[in-house]
Amino acid sequence: MREKANSVKAQQRLILVLQLQQFFIKKLQAVAEELGKNAQFIPVEWLRDNGKHGGGVRFIAKEGDLFNRASINVSQIHFADQPEKSLLSATALSAIIHPLHPLTPSVHLHISWSELKNGTSYWRIMVDLNPAIANAYDKELFDNTLKAISGRYFALATKLGDDYFYIPALQRFRGVSHFYLERFNPESGGEMSSPPAFAESVISCYCAIVKQHLLSAKEPSEQQKLIQLNYHTLYFYQVVTLDRGTAAGLLAHSQNDIGTLGSLPSHINRVLLESWIKKTPAPQKKLIERLLNVLPEADICKICNEVKVEIAEQMRLHYLSPCPSGVSPES
Repeated sequence: MREKANSVKAQQRLILVLQLQQFFIKKLQAVAEELGKNAQFIPVEWLRDNGKHGGGVRFIAKEGDLFNRASINVSQIHFADQPEKSLLSATALSAIIHPLHPLTPSVHLHISWSELKNGTSYWRIMVDLNPAIANAYDKELFDNTLKAISGRYFALATKLGDDYFYIPALQRFRGVSHFYLERFNPESGGEMSSPPAFAESVISCYCAIVKQHLLSAKEPSEQQKLIQLNYHTLYFYQVVTLDRGTAAGLLAHSQNDIGTLGSLPSHINRVLLESWIKKTPAPQKKLIERLLNVLPEADICKICNEVKVEIAEQMRLHYLSPCPSGVSPES
């Protein structure tokens, strides 16, 4: 049984993110229905310490119809009974959608609320649009939506987002639109005064983009499929070597490895990943070498759940192993 946080505010935040989860699922299903498709999402539950300290439920879409990968997760963890921890509770929605069609962009959305035992609380908001094949109209629509609902926070959030999602070794960004606010406490009645309402607007905008692409979609070419595969390899590379949230989640516990790595696409180009080793600085270079040892040998390798478990374990071993003098592990 998954126990909820005792805090009234945490319980309220949980209701909000659960509503966002269902809103996102229903929006995607509505797009699928217009296409005569069925977008079925299957719930998968996980427990933190057998549920004593919470856990979560993620809805996973069936692969191979509209989605390469789609996972919409809600979690709440809490530690009122552990005085050594400063965190009282954390409640989050974290969603990643990788559409099957190469011309339809991926999206990542994270919104969480943390409550500390010293009485401090704050939001963390992260949104990024990630196309394999860039479309200027999509970026403009997405950016304009973010700007309209974030107001004066837009410039700061896009700068922080660009910093977060830049990949120095490859000298490029993960996506085309990045938005990031950390330890955020909005003013009552001002812009971004309701982070869940902000997330709802982002979801609506993204689903409109998906609908527009899929209603006019033609059978993708082999070249477009290859471009998407290579982009998914870049996405994989950024997540495992640079994403601080992913690394922190894996280091905190091993009870939800598959969910923590839910953002990984279904397949990557192993040959391309290997070619990036020489560009990758220490200590991430050693991490990529570790991961190549557990990835399937095929040139196009599938990132199934069993592989995710292996990836998670190798990432933990990497970050917990002693570092060369003067080198700190990247998170």
